Amino acid sequence: MIRNAEAQPVASWPDDGPPRSRRHGDVYFSAHDALGEARAVFLAGCGLPDAWRGRRRFVVGELGLGAGRNLAALMALWRQTREPGARLCIFSIENDLLTAAEVARALERVAFGPDRPGASPRAQDLEDRARAPWPELGEEAARLAALWPPRARGFHRLDLEDWGVTLDIALMEAADALRAWDGVADAWFLDGFSPAKDPQSWREEVLSLLAERSAPGARLATYTVAGAVRRGLAAAGFAVAKAPGHGAKSQRLEVAAPGERPPSQGPAPRIAILGAGIAGASLARALRAAGVEPWVIEAQGAGAGASGAPVVLAAPRLDAGLGPIAALFAQAARRAADLYDATPGAVVARGGAHLSVSDKDPRRFAAIAASDLFAPGAARDGPASDLVPGQAGRALTLADARSLIPAAVLKAWLGEIRPGCAARLTRTIEGWSVEDASGETLARVDAVILATGAQTGDLLSDLLPDLWAKTPLQAVRGQAEWAAGEPGDCAPPLPVNFGAWLTPAPGGIAFGATHDRDDPACDLRPADRARNLDALAARFPDLARRLATSPLTSWAATRAASPDYLPLAGEAAPGLFVLVGLGGRGFTLAPLLAEHLAATLLGAPSPLPRDLAALVEPTRFARRAARHLDRRSGAREAP
Repeated sequence: MIRNAEAQPVASWPDDGPPRSRRHGDVYFSAHDALGEARAVFLAGCGLPDAWRGRRRFVVGELGLGAGRNLAALMALWRQTREPGARLCIFSIENDLLTAAEVARALERVAFGPDRPGASPRAQDLEDRARAPWPELGEEAARLAALWPPRARGFHRLDLEDWGVTLDIALMEAADALRAWDGVADAWFLDGFSPAKDPQSWREEVLSLLAERSAPGARLATYTVAGAVRRGLAAAGFAVAKAPGHGAKSQRLEVAAPGERPPSQGPAPRIAILGAGIAGASLARALRAAGVEPWVIEAQGAGAGASGAPVVLAAPRLDAGLGPIAALFAQAARRAADLYDATPGAVVARGGAHLSVSDKDPRRFAAIAASDLFAPGAARDGPASDLVPGQAGRALTLADARSLIPAAVLKAWLGEIRPGCAARLTRTIEGWSVEDASGETLARVDAVILATGAQTGDLLSDLLPDLWAKTPLQAVRGQAEWAAGEPGDCAPPLPVNFGAWLTPAPGGIAFGATHDRDDPACDLRPADRARNLDALAARFPDLARRLATSPLTSWAATRAASPDYLPLAGEAAPGLFVLVGLGGRGFTLAPLLAEHLAATLLGAPSPLPRDLAALVEPTRFARRAARHLDRRSGAREAP
């Protein structure tokens, strides 16, 4: 684990040349015609743009993101030659990430040479000057700098939906990133630092993993012709040839994976999403971003279930073990925050805090704040009194928490809803038929995604009895309260968790919530309101006294939770997918998991590392039960 309390610069900036890696002592790009080198070595070396003609989806991998020079050149070429409806998926690996300001400064040097007096590295300056000397580079540079991810270990997804580009950046060592990625690339840019300066990124294990992650006929390009690299690529099964270099480099390598280039993909599949809560809305947005317009089928309208709350608090689950579960929630919260910030009218408040409630919390907060799962400064541990005067204990402040208006998110993401109540799924020769209780067909599609919460068992218990018997979803009732008006200085300045939660809401504040398992009822209960006020009074007594005599509005709903408190996201049977079991974390988890599920369905690279995808794999309970049965059977049969 890298401690993130102090973010050290990763590049030095000489006055007369390109930036240089502090760790490896190598430059990020050539001092002379860096863009020309990118085009000659990597774009032409991988046969672009001819290689993506006729392809609905094309995947480019990059070993060494650096300052984003290759990405800017690649996206410029893609925009010039992209065919209607085509999508470019990029996977780029970097262990020492530059900041957004450094990227803007570096890409300015690519286009304009060394810094000139008065030159500014800001992204908006690149936009203003996008007309010279390479007009296609300035806009890409500005977009990259604006979307550049923070320095947090793991995968980061960036969307350039209007350009048909999806970019996944893996901030980790090359071998770890390649093991974690589930995609296969049609082209690879091998643009790490030189093998002499960074041998770790060119070792045989990395080159073998590249072979495993390459499509048949994939092309690879690199500026290096080092003998160890040539031999390693050949040993991994690639055909390796030298080619004329560019500028001061007389030679480069062109490399090809065995096999034939796959034919053009077929038409986009027909997909039905059942359910119009945050899971269904996230799926609709993710599929639309991938170029597919789904059918959303729902009987009661948007947010009829647990996603219909007037306000929600989306925040990462805290896990001081800092293992895969913590990584899943950290990545999901980052992605959700980015998407909500881009959704007009969705965000009520940015940031949130956890107040300590046990003796273990101070140590837990300190470990989380120091973890590299969060960007430097994105998780801060300090006295609770610094955040809320008079509060005892510690507070962990999280920059990626968001207080949201669900209705704004659902309206922006769902699109058209087809009214209907799905009661039966039938497998057909073409795919799936969705029918209502009277037998009327609601949709005939290639794939169905269930985003139906606690009602999922009604559809799957007969269709997949062996699977669903091992995967019971438990109903969890929750009631929360809303109060109109300004709370004054009795309330904290941002949303807080303290066993319960408290957040700003449109026109007032909201607090709660009860958490009652195996209770599917949604009636409003005075006793639950009293429980919520009692929980508030334990931490904010002045506010609780004020609200006890104020008009309150209650809201209740039932959420669905899995046995291990993690969602089910993926393929349950051929052509049948689920995104359910989100519990009380739907607005945190659904945006990222929907992108993972959409990628799985469409055969595109997932934004989730493999170990995190395994956490939410929907058949995991059935497989665990089968292994347990096998162990018991083996024990009975043993002599």
